[in-house]
Amino acid sequence: MNKLKNDTFLRALLRQPTEYTPVWMMRQAGRYLPEYNQTRERAGDFLSLCKNPDLATEVTLQPLARFPLDAAILFSDILTIPDAMGLGLYFAQGEGPKFERPLRNEWEIRGLTVPDPDTHLRYVIDAVTQIRKALNNEVPLIGFSGSPFTLACYMVEGGSSSDFTLVKTMLYSRPDLLHHILDVNAQAVTAYLNAQIQAGAQAVMIFDSWGGALSHAAYHEFSLPYMKRIIDGLIRDHDGAKVPCIVFTKGGGLWLESIAASGCDAIGLDWTVDIGEARKRVGDKVALQGNLDPTVLFSNPEAIRAETGKILASYGKGSGHVFNLGHGISQFTDPNNAAALIEAVHELSKQYH
Repeated sequence: MNKLKNDTFLRALLRQPTEYTPVWMMRQAGRYLPEYNQTRERAGDFLSLCKNPDLATEVTLQPLARFPLDAAILFSDILTIPDAMGLGLYFAQGEGPKFERPLRNEWEIRGLTVPDPDTHLRYVIDAVTQIRKALNNEVPLIGFSGSPFTLACYMVEGGSSSDFTLVKTMLYSRPDLLHHILDVNAQAVTAYLNAQIQAGAQAVMIFDSWGGALSHAAYHEFSLPYMKRIIDGLIRDHDGAKVPCIVFTKGGGLWLESIAASGCDAIGLDWTVDIGEARKRVGDKVALQGNLDPTVLFSNPEAIRAETGKILASYGKGSGHVFNLGHGISQFTDPNNAAALIEAVHELSKQYH
């Protein structure tokens, strides 16, 4: 095992002492960067970019060439798993992801199988290997997946949705069918994340983007237990190092105690939660990641610095905080404002360590 030059991010996730608060940004490789748009143009479209390990490596590294970030995150999409299951993922111009064959019939649901990451998702695993090599142990690499429930939302709805009527109707009228989808998804995500870890991912994150759309009871039946099952099945030590796991339920601020008890190492917070309050609630069980409102990056460097300062002060002294946005960076963000954020975190956080 080669030693990382900067392992601040991993140490913060494991609540070990750090000299400053590490920072990375969800969707840090994306459309706000002109260089990303050029590479995407060369690829032809988003999905071709994801499925080309050389280009996926190129865009993963772009934000790190520009900003002193403390981690890289694999460039991919959460919907690679349902695509590998044969649902036919495509991206309609200006509309986001869609599936040609969404799950509507019982026979389709009963016929779902777990894809083999080394065969059906080889392009992702190859990208992880290549990115890890290209990073040359500068900073750690984060692998990721969607949560079983979030994947199920897309698989049943056939794309993104504002109210999740189809998947929630199934949840209440045919819970057995939804549980079947979630069971297959949990097996698939576990295998997929473990393949990423074996290929070189040094931390993994589960994106439960739509878990917050559930009722209290439904979240604890249809989302959290399946994430817990994944966490229980993850490789947690690889290459002589611990592999931390982050769980991010957008809109999950009401359930932090339950998430902290899931076995994860860190909880991702959206911007609706006060991070100091969150820290009080979870105690020293887990690290916290977050949670600047991404819209702050539309303002100016002074405002960005002030808002960053508030979050750092709210978290307070000690380790266990990874600074991030409360959701992905917007494509309309000025890259100079992203630079101002990273600089502010690094500079202002030193007093808390």
